[in-house]
Amino acid sequence: MDIAGVSLLGGNKIELHYWFNDNSHTMDAVIHNKCEYEVLGIIKEIASKFDAEITIETEPLAKGGLRRYFKIVAKSEKKSAVITTAIIVAFFTAIIITPITTSITKITEKLIERIFEDKELKELEKEKIILEIEKLKQETGKNIELLDKNNVIRKRKSNFYEALDKYPKVVKVSINIEDSSNRPISEEHSIPKDKFKEFILVTDDLEPIDVENAVIEIISPVLKKGKYKWVGIYNGTPISFNMKSNEFRTLVQTGKVEFKNGSSINCQLEIRKRIDNEGIEKTVGYDVIRVNHYFDNEKPMETPEGKRYRQQKEANERQTKLWN
Repeated sequence: MDIAGVSLLGGNKIELHYWFNDNSHTMDAVIHNKCEYEVLGIIKEIASKFDAEITIETEPLAKGGLRRYFKIVAKSEKKSAVITTAIIVAFFTAIIITPITTSITKITEKLIERIFEDKELKELEKEKIILEIEKLKQETGKNIELLDKNNVIRKRKSNFYEALDKYPKVVKVSINIEDSSNRPISEEHSIPKDKFKEFILVTDDLEPIDVENAVIEIISPVLKKGKYKWVGIYNGTPISFNMKSNEFRTLVQTGKVEFKNGSSINCQLEIRKRIDNEGIEKTVGYDVIRVNHYFDNEKPMETPEGKRYRQQKEANERQTKLWN
């Protein structure tokens, strides 16, 4: 079927097709439910970014490997709801066929462009919903980048392909956008099994957050050698942290720096984060990399490493000004 000029505006249905290495039409129920759980999670996450209230309906399975249909139905009765539904389906399609290290931007923009250039949309514009359509255009532009970097979506997509990668029977997965009558309105996108690993996260660890001048009130310093954690208060919250500055740790252990009640340090703090199986970001650790200064009776006392860092930073800034 030639879909080049076919309307995407009526695209409210996703056909997910699992291809097998035999002629059967059955799939391990646990794997199947796991995959559907991740698909539903991705769709709901996309809908939440558009503040769209939707229901996701399923239809009877079809043969040919195993085909699963997900119909997106907007709860809103606004005439613009059909556009929102088409946008959600387009975003899901772009996300599920794009490798984890590749941006969804190009594919998404191509699909969204087809929606907003649709002839049927021109008819809707006549019905005085131009402002609603313009608002959706703006929201779509903002959400492309947000959804591209969304950890919930990245993790759920990874879970989906990881489950299929471990299942020997599946050799390929493909996706179609269809209308209410199950007519394809987009080209079929297929991902062979040898490409599944491109869609799976290598690690759940995120880039650590680096705080240049974090202030930590010390509750419990470590006064003996060993891999013990310090305890302090950061941004009003008690934390355990690793003192990675050997230089400052030695000053404390040799008694050259003493802590009293309410003593604090100004430091470079690295906050380690990880996403859980639902894609939710969690803080998993704190590391003090460098101590800039500590406070003695509220008077800041610069450490040797803090002084070196400050001098190097000032030299770099002077050099930058000279070049400019």
